[in-house]
Amino acid sequence: MKIAALALLAYVALVGTFEGLIGVAQPRTGETLTITTFDPDGTPHERVVSRLESAGRLYVAANHWPRAWYRRALENPRVRVTVDGDTREYLAVPVTEEERERLEREHGLGPVFRFLTGFPPRRFLRLDPAPPPSAPTP
Repeated sequence: MKIAALALLAYVALVGTFEGLIGVAQPRTGETLTITTFDPDGTPHERVVSRLESAGRLYVAANHWPRAWYRRALENPRVRVTVDGDTREYLAVPVTEEERERLEREHGLGPVFRFLTGFPPRRFLRLDPAPPPSAPTP
């Protein structure tokens, strides 16, 4: 029993360390983008996430347990996205079941990554170009 408890504790520590390092380092490559989400009071929060493309559309995935950015995007879907230095406004839209299945097939995660992240459930958002904000009425 002690060995099992120690093994579980070691695994939780491994996952916590890995997730913490990813959160601090936030690797930026050609396959990432920076998403800016907003609190209800308008406070911006930036997060580097993997950029996924499928069927000519842009997606992001919440692949880790820490996912405050994902919850903020659901609450306030107007987000700002920076890709290769170009910043644009988007609407973050939860995907359909068909899109989710296609994204899992096209952009699946390997077993080592899933193990290191503690097998979090994957959540996807489609990023649709946002219409320009409406002009205030006089």
